[in-house]
Amino acid sequence: MSNTIRVWLGHVSLDTTNIYAEVDLKMKAKALERCDMPDKVSVKRWRKDHNLITFLKTL
Repeated sequence: MSNTIRVWLGHVSLDTTNIYAEVDLKMKAKALERCDMPDKVSVKRWRKDHNLITFLKTL
């Protein structure tokens, strides 16, 4: 994974990329606190969508 990030960022060395890629639990918690998460997530069950099921059966 670090090698992929290295390529995306255009770094020559993984050492440079690791500076950005390494985080601790405190940093992760701080980032999650900044996310706007909805209190309630509505989930639509795809199996109850009869039009979708009909379409999928035609494939």
